Amino acid sequence: MRTGLLPQLRRWVSQGRPGLLPLGLLNGIRRSALEERHRWVLWLPVALGTGTALYFAAPVEPPPWVAGAALGLFVGLIAASFQGRNGWVRACLAGMAVLTLGFAVAKLQEMRVAAPVLERPMITHLTGRVSGLDWGSKGLRVILDQVRSGRLPDPPARVRILIQKGAGQIRVGQGVGLTAQLMPPPGPSAPGDNDFGRAAFFAGIGATGFSFGAAQSTPLAHPPGPWDRLTGFVEDMRARMTLRIRAQLPKSEGAIATAIITGERGGIDPDDEAALRDAGLAHVLAIAGLHMALVGAGLFWLVRAALAAIPALALGYPIKKWAASVSIVAAAFYIVISGVSSSATRAFVMLAMMLLAILLDRPALSMRSLGLAAMILLLVRPVSITEPGFQMSFAAVASLVAVAEWEQRRARLVPHSWLYRHIRGIALTSLVASFATLPFAMYYFGRATHYAVLGNLLAMPLMGLVTMPSAALSVAAMPFGLEHVPLQLMGWSIDGMLRLGRFVSGLPGAVTVTPAFPLSALVSITLGGLWILLWRLSWRWWGLVPVAAGIALALTAQRPDMLIASDARTIALRGGDGLLHFPRAPKDRFAATRWLLRDGDGRDWRDAVGEASFSCDGLGCIAERHGLVIAMSSRPEALDADCDRADIVVSTAPLIPCAKPRLALGAQQIADGGGYAVTLSPLRAISVNRQRGARPWVITEPVQ
Repeated sequence: MRTGLLPQLRRWVSQGRPGLLPLGLLNGIRRSALEERHRWVLWLPVALGTGTALYFAAPVEPPPWVAGAALGLFVGLIAASFQGRNGWVRACLAGMAVLTLGFAVAKLQEMRVAAPVLERPMITHLTGRVSGLDWGSKGLRVILDQVRSGRLPDPPARVRILIQKGAGQIRVGQGVGLTAQLMPPPGPSAPGDNDFGRAAFFAGIGATGFSFGAAQSTPLAHPPGPWDRLTGFVEDMRARMTLRIRAQLPKSEGAIATAIITGERGGIDPDDEAALRDAGLAHVLAIAGLHMALVGAGLFWLVRAALAAIPALALGYPIKKWAASVSIVAAAFYIVISGVSSSATRAFVMLAMMLLAILLDRPALSMRSLGLAAMILLLVRPVSITEPGFQMSFAAVASLVAVAEWEQRRARLVPHSWLYRHIRGIALTSLVASFATLPFAMYYFGRATHYAVLGNLLAMPLMGLVTMPSAALSVAAMPFGLEHVPLQLMGWSIDGMLRLGRFVSGLPGAVTVTPAFPLSALVSITLGGLWILLWRLSWRWWGLVPVAAGIALALTAQRPDMLIASDARTIALRGGDGLLHFPRAPKDRFAATRWLLRDGDGRDWRDAVGEASFSCDGLGCIAERHGLVIAMSSRPEALDADCDRADIVVSTAPLIPCAKPRLALGAQQIADGGGYAVTLSPLRAISVNRQRGARPWVITEPVQ
């Protein structure tokens, strides 16, 4: 008889033997685990992800020999797991082996992509080969490799430059020369924020900046090899497709159409993007599971239906497998023309696993195929574990698979119409996916949407029946110059989605801006959620304990009282109303916007400038909080007076010896730290780079 852990606990309590409860608890866990022995394998992707995450959480960069040691340990543990006879020991050894493999593969990826990172801003003339293009509202962002510059004896492997003049003549694969302002890839705006520098490092980008004037065509430093010619051909095809789409469709409609077809998201009107996001429709802008499913599953259904109409083929040949094969090829072509982004790669691997399961006569949608897809992605690109898209997509799909498994065990007593099943499917899918991704959306983006189910119910039929089919038709018609009609139809459907997005996002209470919470809270919620999703018996609900602990950590997290950007001039201080205020207009407006968002504050930064308690003049500002006098000096001549009267001194100039201040931060110290977050009760300051650690993507040493 199948028994769960919760009934066992209730029986022990009802029998009045609480003293033996620990023994009963262990026996219940053992019985539940043995009954779900076939599900143990699902924890291998979790172990692999844990090992990968431990590498990225390390406070210092492990030396190269650690990768070899971890691989050796992996081999040893695998060998021991095969030789053991005890199932529990073998399972633990296998889990530990996969965990060490995750750590080793992450370190190996760092060694493979390691390249110089620009240490300080500079203006220089450089040449390089155009390896990627990204059109945006401000101009063309060009990625250059084969970089050469007289001022950079050891140049970055790749740089990303914004070009505003003459960008229409640039093509992938050509050599260009330009004069640019280069800067190191930006780090987090505050401790715990998204690390854009780490993402750039693993993309091979060691500097970013903008061009002065137009780029000039120059000879290539090295002749392109076969792989360079192939990638150049694909990127040039994508760029030409993007230009042809935008020539047919104006403004946001064209930008969203290119985002759906070629993956180029630049140029979308910020208000339109915000409307889609607040309506729970942001997923239509990033090529991911929805797009890949509509392409792959739609073509699978179409090919199978066409073949089924021919009796000789339907009765004598495996037309289902033929349709799956065609769908895999079409999905592979789609991922190529869409730029092979991380989200598209995840979606393709997951779709390919399902279609391969059909070819191998296995269940097309299962937790095992999802776990296999996660392991493939983590082995190929370990940095994915740090990306919101990876976490949100697998959380959503794992939840949907778990719900599908639950529904398969339910008895279907009452038949329902096709329309009812369709509406129920969209509503249930949207509800489950929104709930599963909510913690990640709150942690990374500081927003919780409340009408995502309504937004998807209204917009998904338009997306599935008009937008994606017309996108496929336009791609097929482009070689013949006949894309005008399908693109116009696609533009009409996108305009309809935008109207629906504005309607839903305009409803009262459509979105809540939520304050940031610590990573430990997200990890606790994630582990609890995995426990609930991966098991089937009643002991799965023990996962609610770490979920509740994570929620408690999020609710009780202390927010900083003072934030200082790396320029030492952008400062925010919490006022008596509990909100952040800027003594002066912030110089680093991106950091200011991120601070307000992470604080759960929906105001524009302009509305947060100034507060009655600030006393400012030409030399700086003075404020008092928690009995502490805070001096924010903007001129060197103010330092003597500020050091005599203030408990905290923040200066845009180098500090002089100060006796009284309990905390003194000068411009160089702030720049080396990448910015600071300060709490006043108790007084504690932590730098951004200290939180990031001594890693290759951190260009300065961590400051205490």
